[in-house]
Amino acid sequence: MSFFPKIAFQYEVEEYLTKVFRNNELITALGTQEAENKYQSLLSHLSHPPAFTTVRVNTHLASVKHVKKLLFEEIQKQFKGLRVPVLEHPKLQDVLLIPVIGPRRDLKKHASEVIVGAQCGNAVLRGAHVYVPGIVSTSRFVKAGDTVSVYSDIEGKCKRGAKEFDGVKVFLGNGISELSRSEIFSSSGPLKGLGIRMIEPVYLSPSFDNVLPSNLFLQNLPSVVVSHILDPQPGEKILDMCAAPGGKTTHLATLMRDQGEVIAMDKTVNKVKKIKQNAELLQLNCIKAFCYDGTKALSVEKREDKQEGPPFLPESFDRILLDAPCSGMGQRPNMAYSSTLKEVTSYQPLQRKLFTVAVKLLKPGGVLVYSTCTITLSENEEQVAWALKTFPCLQLHPQEPHIGGEGMKGAGLSLDQLKLLQRFDPSAVTLQGMDINSLQDSREDDLISLANKDCIGFFIAKFIKLHSK
Repeated sequence: MSFFPKIAFQYEVEEYLTKVFRNNELITALGTQEAENKYQSLLSHLSHPPAFTTVRVNTHLASVKHVKKLLFEEIQKQFKGLRVPVLEHPKLQDVLLIPVIGPRRDLKKHASEVIVGAQCGNAVLRGAHVYVPGIVSTSRFVKAGDTVSVYSDIEGKCKRGAKEFDGVKVFLGNGISELSRSEIFSSSGPLKGLGIRMIEPVYLSPSFDNVLPSNLFLQNLPSVVVSHILDPQPGEKILDMCAAPGGKTTHLATLMRDQGEVIAMDKTVNKVKKIKQNAELLQLNCIKAFCYDGTKALSVEKREDKQEGPPFLPESFDRILLDAPCSGMGQRPNMAYSSTLKEVTSYQPLQRKLFTVAVKLLKPGGVLVYSTCTITLSENEEQVAWALKTFPCLQLHPQEPHIGGEGMKGAGLSLDQLKLLQRFDPSAVTLQGMDINSLQDSREDDLISLANKDCIGFFIAKFIKLHSK
């Protein structure tokens, strides 16, 4: 049952998506009504947070059992004794799952209001407190220590520093203000730090701010699956082409037991800094991060023998992960998607440039995993159809573990090919809330099954390179 309105798109993007999810192949397979129902269900799911918080254990430093015990104690402390279980994923041995309680419909709204930006609001729905940079406006007389109701300005129309806002806003819960209004909007420059400590969020998820930072990495479930599918081995040379902020990079290094070489690239300086910080925090030494544009990572000339970084010679890598820049429509929660159609359609050619470089950099017999966190055909199944036609040296390969559904119809792929793909589609399960009573009555198998489906929208394809191009 929807608690928030369905995700809103710009008109031209909505038109585009409607055609995608009413394509002829899909309609022929499902029927018009079933295809429409699935699409509408997907739009509802996207505006709500996933049913579970997923954390990856840094098994390089600690055992899953040990971290599970510490995490359970931390959650009990945060939730004031509420016994929310921490589940081990049976197919992803380094993953812990925490059920999200909510939506809580009985929270009282307070007269004092704080409006936050949409990105900040999305983070609050997944367990974060409100930091000062995320605050857009507050009621006139807010003081430190006041109980306030927090709302998300999903359309981005509230003016910074406004004393009231009558536009579209979505209630996120209640918190205690750590600062007065005048301190939040101080003229002496942008403040940092905690602004509102959430005490009654609509969705109850643990905060991971400084919680077991070397032992845990907060990561969406399909993002963890990707590294397992690439299956890097100790001693291999791995390339993570678009690596920031380093969740998958550090996971690959951990799976290799920190033996071998993981080259991580991103074209933004600050993002590369973040990858290095995460590698240091998780005490992983086999990662080398470079600020470089992946589309230019193939060297056409002979390299210096001592050169570590890009560009690289053809056939330099045993395995390559291309977690490609994408339109990001699978991210949850998101109540208003602001990109234009021009922006949405700009990703396909970029992904193809990166993919072409990846194929050339991969050794014969090597593995290439392509993934996105979006729901379109053009960035997912169409890219697979294009790759198989463009690169006869590539073969689609089964994925292990296969936790999501098969690929979506509409790109001309065969049923056998679609079964080799993995599409995480949140609409595969009914949108439902979870309260502490229903949680305690649930079987662990049912909760794991729900976690596998009620996650972000995501896509994975795995290729083997049979021979040199």
